[in-house]
Amino acid sequence: MAAAKSAPPAIVGKEEMGARLRAERKAQKMTLQALSRASGIAVSTLSKAELGQIALSYEKFAALARALRIDMTRLFMPGDASPAQVPPTYVKNSLIEARDYITPNYHHRLLMGEYPGKKMIPIWATITSREVVEFEDYIRHPGQEFVLVLAGKVRIQFENGDSVVLGKLESAYFDSGIGHVYLTLSKQPAEVLAVCSDVEEIPTRKRPL
Repeated sequence: MAAAKSAPPAIVGKEEMGARLRAERKAQKMTLQALSRASGIAVSTLSKAELGQIALSYEKFAALARALRIDMTRLFMPGDASPAQVPPTYVKNSLIEARDYITPNYHHRLLMGEYPGKKMIPIWATITSREVVEFEDYIRHPGQEFVLVLAGKVRIQFENGDSVVLGKLESAYFDSGIGHVYLTLSKQPAEVLAVCSDVEEIPTRKRPL
């Protein structure tokens, strides 16, 4: 008897994400103009994102999280979930349970949203793009990045002309401030685990003694 297939991951829709971004902005009493100045993202882009008309890239989410002083991962958590108030001993996640956010180039599943004050963002991603021209621009964000290929074959193309090709279970580490894009070289979309360190530390309550 064939084993039953796992249910596809829940998807974080553009409308839901836009509503969450708007709620975070209003909770901090920031106007679109103020958030634009703090994040470096155009007001028109922010407005379209809040209205659920466009999907934002990781780079823009990272910039918004820094501007709003929040952990961006919590935007991807189920509506009734929230980070712990104090850092626990550990947090356990499942890729199957992580929610999927779809952009024109990647599918993202951000992990470990329950852990407060994270200094790294672990991401499971499906790479669907095959050419640099599919991107509006190279992706750049503060920090460093580690990537491990879980399935398929990937080329990471850098804006300075360098590139690295990674097969299954091969990994790379680089400066995320150098413009870069992930491209699949496989017939099927490639899958990677990436860990980004571009997180500003968000103050959290100290663990009781």
